[in-house]
Amino acid sequence: MDVLCLFKQINLSLLNQIKMLEEMENEVMYQMPRIGDVAPDFTAVTTAGTIKFSDFAPDKWVVMFSHPADFTPVCTTEMSGFALRKGEFDALNTELMGLSIDSIHAHLAWVNNVKERTGVYFDFPIIADIDMKVSKLYGMLQPNESETAAVRAVFFIDPAKKIRLIMYYPLNVGRNMDEILRALYALQVADKYKVALPLDWKKGEKVIVPPPKNLKEMEERNNMVSDDKVDFYLVKKSL
Repeated sequence: MDVLCLFKQINLSLLNQIKMLEEMENEVMYQMPRIGDVAPDFTAVTTAGTIKFSDFAPDKWVVMFSHPADFTPVCTTEMSGFALRKGEFDALNTELMGLSIDSIHAHLAWVNNVKERTGVYFDFPIIADIDMKVSKLYGMLQPNESETAAVRAVFFIDPAKKIRLIMYYPLNVGRNMDEILRALYALQVADKYKVALPLDWKKGEKVIVPPPKNLKEMEERNNMVSDDKVDFYLVKKSL
């Protein structure tokens, strides 16, 4: 084997290794935490100052959401929606936290502009994720949608800092604020009463009793007489 051939083989091997490393890096970059995971911790500059997430909102739920960019139309309607209904989140013991891949200066200018133009004030921290650190940590960058703008992600995080629900929307479709609030309240009701919630469940409607876990409980259900029983595995009740 001559020197040139050997050099080519070494060069090809190095290129293959670099490609593998790049693929591994991309996997890490675009991975997302899963339901049940502890929310990844981070320290970030926000419109409310520097925040360490693990110290943020102790004993409260957090709804953390990303938007593609400041000074854009859909994002302005969404952020205004969160701001206008902040009192409902407060009533559910929940703090809001926004994020986009913009500088703190852009955030402040946008907050001020929207307040001057509409009277709506974004009174919650917005992460200035200019280095994409948090976006990558939470899988908010979807490479086939955009590699430089976060998609419209929503993370519901409980007081133990565990991720309980995740929503993802594309860049061109705004979120449904009623559904975000409904899902948040449903999670809290399910935790408090140890029940499940059926399709389209809303506050005040009947909930689902957990199914039997053994034969004895199944027989008890079979013998139950109730208008709320469909069968032993599906029984509803009022709270």
